[in-house]
Amino acid sequence: MPKSTLPKSVLPKLTLAEQQPPPADLGEVARRLRERYLPTLPAPRRSPEPVDALIGTILSQQNTSIIARRQFAALKASYPQWEAALADGPDGIEGVLRGAGGGLARIKADYIYNVLHRLEETRGTLSLQDTHDLNDVEARALLESLPGVGMKTASLVLLFDLARPAMPVDTHIGRIAARLEWVPARWNAIKVERWFDEVLPRDWASRYGFHVSAIRHGRETCRAQRPDCEACVLRDLCPSAGVFLAGSGGGV
Repeated sequence: MPKSTLPKSVLPKLTLAEQQPPPADLGEVARRLRERYLPTLPAPRRSPEPVDALIGTILSQQNTSIIARRQFAALKASYPQWEAALADGPDGIEGVLRGAGGGLARIKADYIYNVLHRLEETRGTLSLQDTHDLNDVEARALLESLPGVGMKTASLVLLFDLARPAMPVDTHIGRIAARLEWVPARWNAIKVERWFDEVLPRDWASRYGFHVSAIRHGRETCRAQRPDCEACVLRDLCPSAGVFLAGSGGGV
């Protein structure tokens, strides 16, 4: 008879925080960024109708805030109830968006219509008000079950419109984390967001403050090209500062 072999033991998969342990200066970095860019936190906002917040977030992607607000206002003027947008279909929604200006009107019209259609099909209502009664995991799962809604879009709605401790990561935050050598530069935004979710304090104020102040830091100081390391409040903590100050200042 063939000799039996025991299955090889399987090591438990390391969490991202175990792969990249929380940096000792995380709290100090968060404190300095808050002090520089967001000394006073706003009151948490809880959207009366999260469907409005979700559609506003879809419109804001690859758009300026001015255009996104104008498009949202045009949609609400044309469709006081989202049922009217669903009945008008993607062509009608696209026409409203084009009339308000801004690009990607067809793509965003399809996203909006598909979200409304899925809500009607699976829930029988074009409302997400019940997300206020769900826990964080359930609220995220509901948002991400909708077509075209990924981790970042869900995180933005959770953080800004449901006052939940999410941590959306954009290119600015990813760049800052890589330059501080907190995470490998090869990690994509989804992986960086999951890492932050494991290492940041799990409360709304900490995550909102870090998210908003880090984005401002990335836009104003830690730019992709020619970062202003001389003026950086993190200069003494950042391993990349010396490289940029000694070199040409080009981006990485």
